[in-house]
Amino acid sequence: MNLPSPRTPDPLAAPPLNWGILAPGGIAATMVEALQRFTRQRVVAVGSRSAERGASFAQRFGIGRAHDSYEALVADPEVDAVYIASPHSHHREQALLAIAAGKHVLVEKAFTRTAAEAREVVDNARAAGVTAVEAMWTRYLPATDIVRQLLADGALGAIETLTADHGQWFAFDRSSRLFAPELAGGALLDLGVYPVSYASFVLGTPTRISAAGTLTETGVDRQVSAVLEYASGATALVTTTLAARTPTRASISGTDARVELAGPFYTPQVVRLIGRDGEVFESEAPRIPGHLGLCYEASHLAQLVADGATESPLLGLDETVSIMETMDAMRAQVGMVAPA
Repeated sequence: MNLPSPRTPDPLAAPPLNWGILAPGGIAATMVEALQRFTRQRVVAVGSRSAERGASFAQRFGIGRAHDSYEALVADPEVDAVYIASPHSHHREQALLAIAAGKHVLVEKAFTRTAAEAREVVDNARAAGVTAVEAMWTRYLPATDIVRQLLADGALGAIETLTADHGQWFAFDRSSRLFAPELAGGALLDLGVYPVSYASFVLGTPTRISAAGTLTETGVDRQVSAVLEYASGATALVTTTLAARTPTRASISGTDARVELAGPFYTPQVVRLIGRDGEVFESEAPRIPGHLGLCYEASHLAQLVADGATESPLLGLDETVSIMETMDAMRAQVGMVAPA
């Protein structure tokens, strides 16, 4: 049994767009480095609520313009697309701001705080005719396309179960957004979105969700585990926590074979296919390592824009909303109240 080759285009192949970076934090810095090293995309502007912070970011990466407000960034006529790199607590308002200005948007995960907010962003993007993509970068990586082909070809047989986890340790800090209920803090939206999204990628929308977990002193989800059931009879076990560093692995087990992804499973990875007889096949090591793989999602959006497409066939907006609905249900079952 041979593993298929990934069909993922070289990020250099995508036609360039002019990008504006909204919120120059750590993930934004990694994205700009990835774009400058591995793509033809042009980062032409950055927007920050702090003029000093924006100017420092622009100087660090050789970006031509630094705006001291998000409104100025999205109004910049040279900007084609906006990468929204802020925490999910602000994605709704910032995505709507960029969409209203006619900009294409790449919105970091989690897409919003709730499914209702996600639907509002999706409806506005569709009405405006702009391209909108959730920046769940795992979906656009070569390793994911290998798994996509294995699933499409039935190489695993009937899928029985999927497991995926993402846990990190964070010291409890009431002042941190991770522990702030008004900012939709907690494990699930920051970390658990990865295993929940991966289960959606493999198995679709669950028909039943059974979640258990605990809350922090501030009332956000400290850890959550859930069994997701599907119409096919398959199940997924997804876990997340703020209080322990977990293996961050994923596996997909079918009647004929299984796929294993080492931790962190959501990054560029070697795909291991293990047959029922124990024979092992491995894909090649990733060409673009670690979080520099963020370049794939941006080049994917650029290609969509060039093709006149407003949604990604790899992660459509309806699925983004469905994933948010699953996480809404999980948080409700462990007793966390979503922000109004």
